[in-house]
Amino acid sequence: IVTVNCARLLKADHHATNGVVHVIDKVIATTTNSIQHIIETEESLETLRAAVAASDLNSLLESEGQYTLLAPTNKAFEKIPQETLNRILGDPEALRDLLNHHILKSAMCAEAIIAGLTMETLEGTTLDVGCSGEELTLNGKPIIVNKDVLATNGVVHFVNELLIPDSAKTLFELAQESEVSKSTDLFRQAGLSSHLT
Repeated sequence: IVTVNCARLLKADHHATNGVVHVIDKVIATTTNSIQHIIETEESLETLRAAVAASDLNSLLESEGQYTLLAPTNKAFEKIPQETLNRILGDPEALRDLLNHHILKSAMCAEAIIAGLTMETLEGTTLDVGCSGEELTLNGKPIIVNKDVLATNGVVHFVNELLIPDSAKTLFELAQESEVSKSTDLFRQAGLSSHLT
């Protein structure tokens, strides 16, 4: 599937005497803002703006290149426990891993996304990008609330849920999500849970 500034290419290579015509399904608007500028001006990305500044990713998101930012909204940050959020925001390495987990290495418009697509993030992990009817999905969840916000250096999709990579979790958080959750309970009962956090 080929897109031009997120407009889908419907028919290609109509040759004329003075050139060639490609038919697309949208009017292409002028794009003048970088991904960083979109973050700075969008009210619903206020928490993300602060996180990007704290992790020193501003220069990357305004540099030349082609990225996809899965931008967590303020509501996405509000969904995780305050204690967890404070821990990540206070740990530069975990914060950078978290944000890099939301950046894909290439620009990916919604029209070009098909079911079962695996995309690599800047953090080095992968995300399963797909679609369910009209909705886009990430790791099987329809969490993209606003898609195809074009920038000069890529595209932004707004997401209403935070995607936390394993590298930004404590041992306790990882254990709770895995097959050793009963062991976690034993650590807690023995008064040793602080070692896992």
